[in-house]
Amino acid sequence: MRQNRQIRDVVFVDGVRTPFGRAGEKGIYANTRADDLVVKCIRELMRRNPELPPARIDEVAIAATTQTGDQGLTIGRTAALLAGLPQSVPGFAIDRMCAGAMTAVTTTASGIGIGAYDVVIAGGVEHMGHHPMGAGSDPNPRFMSERIVDPAALNMGNTAENLHDRFPAITKDRTDAYAVASQNKLAAAYAKDQIQADMVPVATMKPGAGWTLNSVDEPPRPGTTLEDLAALRTPFRAHGRVSAGNAAGLNDGATAALLASAEAAAELGLPVKMRLVSYAFAGVAPEVMGIGPVPATEKALRLAGLSIEDIGLFEINEAFAVQVLSFLDHFGIADTDPRVNRYGGAIAVGHPLASSGVRLMTQLARQFEEDHSVQYGITTMCIGLGMGATVIWENPHFTATTTEGNAA
Repeated sequence: MRQNRQIRDVVFVDGVRTPFGRAGEKGIYANTRADDLVVKCIRELMRRNPELPPARIDEVAIAATTQTGDQGLTIGRTAALLAGLPQSVPGFAIDRMCAGAMTAVTTTASGIGIGAYDVVIAGGVEHMGHHPMGAGSDPNPRFMSERIVDPAALNMGNTAENLHDRFPAITKDRTDAYAVASQNKLAAAYAKDQIQADMVPVATMKPGAGWTLNSVDEPPRPGTTLEDLAALRTPFRAHGRVSAGNAAGLNDGATAALLASAEAAAELGLPVKMRLVSYAFAGVAPEVMGIGPVPATEKALRLAGLSIEDIGLFEINEAFAVQVLSFLDHFGIADTDPRVNRYGGAIAVGHPLASSGVRLMTQLARQFEEDHSVQYGITTMCIGLGMGATVIWENPHFTATTTEGNAA
């Protein structure tokens, strides 16, 4: 007779990432393998959490959008072996484009919830310098011949311009202002050491230049002004609104998170930085993929029995400024709301596709530590080919009587 199982609480123990680099020959990771970036993250998680016996890890799930070359060969398993985890620890690869790492987290969290796992590592990597988005893909001709998707859906910049068309109140001036704010918030977070604590330095080598220890992100452009952004061209449409300044760039980087059941965390003495409340994925028209976080968030809130007013912090992936603003407008949130992306976002720090979901989580966990007045936070992102993903987290440090003015 089958036993009735209770769903177990899933907790976020820790998360780390490499500094993000600019893709291409001049980028810091031009001569670094993608799998080596993941290995750095896994080793750093183990170093930071010595209470965890490596043999207690039940699974390693690593996402990559382009699963070939140094991002192929079932990268979850190969990275686990390269990181020195016991051979008894299995691993797998996962792909949901930009939400790869987020899906690695939710997939393994589900396993923890039903008791299949106690402790897992979940993360993602994207080396867009080695593997540009869509490289080597062969879209089925039926997509076009049967009009299954609009041709614009296969170019992310075009989908962002389509969002501008759908929401004319989101002007280029608004998106540029949002982008400048993202750069400023990231620079302020760096000045307060809010970013560096969860990054693992990566040594890289360039012929003729020797070795460099990289400990900061390469993409940020602190000091960016509205005048700077107004002068940029709009490559996806003549007289368009999407530019390199109000969109995330092409980047390289990796992330990894440690998740556990609440019981395993208590048994092993592992820290609890967040508790998983609910998650949801949703599909939308591929040609306006940036609106995906809206239905995903509505679904996640419904599953959690919460409303948008219950959310005290938002970590929204900034693939494009218009995509973030469409989310904020839908929920009646101001462009400058202090709950949104307190440390800045992908427009400033970069967006190495499949790795970004865990960056959002790591930053939310750090903000939970800082602000005990917040009970619930959201990590959310849009996904290529018309999807959205949202995870709702609870702050274990929440104190009902604390106000933001005296938060620890």
